Order: sequence, then structure tokens, then C-alpha cells
Amino acid sequence: MTPFGRPVVSLSFHATQSVFSAPGEMASLYDDAPPDPARLARIVRDVMIHRLEGELFGHVHPTDRLHGDAESRYIDDILRIVVDRNPAPLTVRRDPGDRFVGICRDFALLHVSLLRHVGVPARIRSGFADYFSPSGFHGDHVVTEYWDEARGWLLADAQLADPEITANWPVDFDFMDVPRDRFLVAGEAWRAIREGGADEKRFGLHAPEEGPFFGERFVAGNIRLDLAALNKVETLLWDVWGADDGEPGTPLSDGVREICDRVAPVVSGEVSMEAVRRVFAAEEGLRTPRTVTSYAPFLGKSLVELRQAIRR
Repeated sequence: MTPFGRPVVSLSFHATQSVFSAPGEMASLYDDAPPDPARLARIVRDVMIHRLEGELFGHVHPTDRLHGDAESRYIDDILRIVVDRNPAPLTVRRDPGDRFVGICRDFALLHVSLLRHVGVPARIRSGFADYFSPSGFHGDHVVTEYWDEARGWLLADAQLADPEITANWPVDFDFMDVPRDRFLVAGEAWRAIREGGADEKRFGLHAPEEGPFFGERFVAGNIRLDLAALNKVETLLWDVWGADDGEPGTPLSDGVREICDRVAPVVSGEVSMEAVRRVFAAEEGLRTPRTVTSYAPFLGKSLVELRQAIRR
């Protein structure tokens, strides 16, 4: 057991790569990776640009990159794109036009991959951040959760590692220790709505007036993604499978609410990996199958077979 009461086996599990985070034949790019989590986050920030950040950099993303880069599920594919545009070591800051054009999931997954490479247990977490909106809207987001020997599991947001970029948002905390009331993991967001009386319209990809991707149904989808990620199945955010009984913006059925009410505590607070792995293995509606349905924002709906079968 660790000083924090967590089984060593849990840390070992998250210190090794997944099929999604493994650099594969691109592993030599990690040879100079520093063992410092914050420096690794800055490396990620300097080789990636979020597809909504172009204006902040005075840059216009080429359409093919805007539509295609973030469809890369696996880190080796992401790294291949990075070095194809600029063959310099990863420690070299890229110009905006040489960066991988991704989303929050890609920042977090590359950070997790680098952390695992240097032996730091790490995992991605799906949830909702309030620090990209002056109004405090809890926007769909993904961050890194990594193990600190002195303090236990901490949240980090590699997107915030460049202070010039972070200055554009209401951020008043260390990006390597994101307060858990500023980023709610999906289970906590669900419980805030169901148990705490929070307004479901304050959680989602965007506000209700901008489209249907908000509220209980959207939060429920993030619970599925977060449970999978805790089990090292770090899919794209628009990969869908299992329990889903309606269109975006429509109410959830009582059956799906019951599943989320039961699973939300498992992926909240001090996570028990024994419980997380048991639920993932047992719940047919939550366990990731070999083939998922991708609702790519630009490329449309398709069936996608994952690179290898998910271990049961």
C-alpha cells in the first residue's frame, strides 16, 4: 500500500502505456523527455494547438488539419504528424503552423504518454471545466491526472502550460494542480446535478442556445468516457458505444439514469481501481467493444474498429 492507502498495483497499472498512449515506433522521440511533469506539460503545449485557438496565435488552421488531425486516436499517429511537419526534437517549440491541431483529449493523452514513459503513473480524466468561460459555464474538457509522491493524485491541464495563452482565460491556479472544484470529473458533475441541485444546462459542450450537446445526456456520455479512460481505454471523445437511448438534447430514460446514478460514485472522489475495473468488466452498456461508432464533428458518422481488442 502507498502512504495514501492506494494499492501499489493501481499505480503500476497507470505507469504503463495503453494501446492508445504507446509511442510505438516513435518512442525514440521520448529519449530526451525530462522526468518533471510540468516540463512535460510544456512540451505538449509547444507541439500542439487546439483547433479553437487559432485566433489566439494569430493563425488560421488549414482545413485539412482542422478536420483531420484530431481524428488520430493513437499517440504514435499524433507523433508522426508532429515530426512530419517539423523533424526537430519534441523539446523544440513549434510555430503554430507546425503544430498538431487537436482538442483537449490530445493534449492530455500526449502528456499521459510522456508521464508513463518516465515512470509517473498517469491517466486522462473526462469532465467539465469552469475556467474557459467568464460566466463559469462547465465546459466539456479532458485533463491529466498524475501521481505525486507527496500529495497523491493531482489534476493537470497541459493546455494551460503556456502563460501567454492561459492569460486569455480566468485561471488563477497552478496548471499542475487544478482545483477539483474548477474541474469536475464526469461522476462529480452528474452527482452535482442529481444530488446537489445544479442546473444541467450549465454543463456541456456549449450553452443550450448553441445546440443540443448539454445537460444530463451529455454528462452521462462523459461518465462512459471517464470510466473507459480509467481502464486505459482512451478513445476519441466522439466515439460512442453501449447505453444510449435517444438523440442529443432529449431526456434520458430512467434506465440510463439508474446506471449513471450507480456508476457516478465509482468514478468520483478517491477512485477505487478495483471497483472501476469490476464495473467496466461487468456493465455491458459501459464496456468498450472492439467496434465503436464515431460521430466525427467534420467527417461524419462511421463505424471504427479499434486497433486491438479491449482486454476484458
